Amino acid sequence: MNTAAKLSAYGAALALVAAGAWAAGTAVGPFPAEAGAHGGEDAAHGDVHGGTVAEAADHQPGGLASAAGGYTLTPADPTLTPGATTKFTFRITGPDGAPVTAYDVEHEKRLHFIVVRRDTSGYQHLHPELGADGTWSVPITVAGAGSYRAFADFTPTGGPAQTLGVDLVAPGLFQPVEHAPSRTADVDGYRVRLDGDLVPGRSSRLTATVTKDGRDVTDLRPYLGAYGHLVALRGGDLGYLHVHPDGEPGDGRTSAGPAVPFFAEVPSAGTYRLFLDFRHGGVVRTAEFTVTTGEGHRP
Repeated sequence: MNTAAKLSAYGAALALVAAGAWAAGTAVGPFPAEAGAHGGEDAAHGDVHGGTVAEAADHQPGGLASAAGGYTLTPADPTLTPGATTKFTFRITGPDGAPVTAYDVEHEKRLHFIVVRRDTSGYQHLHPELGADGTWSVPITVAGAGSYRAFADFTPTGGPAQTLGVDLVAPGLFQPVEHAPSRTADVDGYRVRLDGDLVPGRSSRLTATVTKDGRDVTDLRPYLGAYGHLVALRGGDLGYLHVHPDGEPGDGRTSAGPAVPFFAEVPSAGTYRLFLDFRHGGVVRTAEFTVTTGEGHRP
């Protein structure tokens, strides 16, 4: 059974568990250390978050545990309702046990919140609102049942950048989706091609090229301070990697398309699911790719 199939089977099983089993699962972690690596000379060109890249070898990938570095992500209720909107709330507590209320603004937001089903379907990039008591809230709508993973990507003021992850469950039966390798995504009349290889332990250049109706898109609009926003999830455990393009709007050297270059570093060999958010025509769209390390073409 390949990695994607194993992941899908795991998600199918988790979709049927009760809240008590969920709580036991989220208590597990952190995971054993990965072969994360120090960023090479190209790493300085990209902005990297999540604890998966540009770190010492003894650091684990981001998002594998609900607690790390003294910070803990705790949802008020881990249950979502398939086909309906759930007002989802959570808190992040700090080393002193109190809810964190001060965050640095990173890419125009104090916290980036990613929700995806365990088979990497239904990806959403959300931005919750923070209450005065340290409670974050955001409406979440999931199309179907299954086990979901939520990631909180943030930097507490005065503290290090963190990415914490927690499992959520939408009760019911579902059919897991297996994603075939793909470097081309079609969404709303746009075609996005991803070129470049992911090389474990080394900074790798990836280039997303955006076209519409066969024509280059040269007037992308900034989204979260960049012309593209890329998240990668490692197959199997959903280890989290968050990178941004080489350059930024208005720096005098970065074009608004069609090519959006990134520098990324993955901690290990395997298959990764990549999600690129881009804005054009006043709408943010997401292109999805499935990439195996060592395959593809350099731009």
